[in-house]
Amino acid sequence: MSFAGPLPSQLCLLQYLPSREVGEKVRFSGCVTSYSIASAVLTLEHQLPSDDHFVRALVDVKLVLERLGTDQTRIGEWVNVIGYITAINPPPAPAGERTDSGECSKVQIQAILLWSAGPLDMQRYNTSVGTVTALATLDGKHGGRDGSSHGILPSGS
Repeated sequence: MSFAGPLPSQLCLLQYLPSREVGEKVRFSGCVTSYSIASAVLTLEHQLPSDDHFVRALVDVKLVLERLGTDQTRIGEWVNVIGYITAINPPPAPAGERTDSGECSKVQIQAILLWSAGPLDMQRYNTSVGTVTALATLDGKHGGRDGSSHGILPSGS
């Protein structure tokens, strides 16, 4: 009997989180827009100028509170998150069905790891992560579910 260990996280852009599945382990970056001390929920956003669908990640940080610093909760800071999707509201539209312009989806994440992103070249980041997702889709995988990053970026932990 062999132990394979935990599944790797799947790298994706924050705005594509609603197309993932509840229970999936994901890795993404986002900009802090608010932090609730009472509920230990960090709100992250990252909207591309070309997107009309707005996504907000509500990240439960209770499991990482001991290591959470002010640099990771300050509005305007970029952070990296590895965690599990716990809910998607509203659920994504069926394939081929268009959503209303300006619609907002909220994806709830249970963070298991969170760290500061530091200075980011957002154009390069969006291009790199978008390429990983596109290559994984061409391989017949939904956003790289096989854990592969095709040599572009590490797939996570």
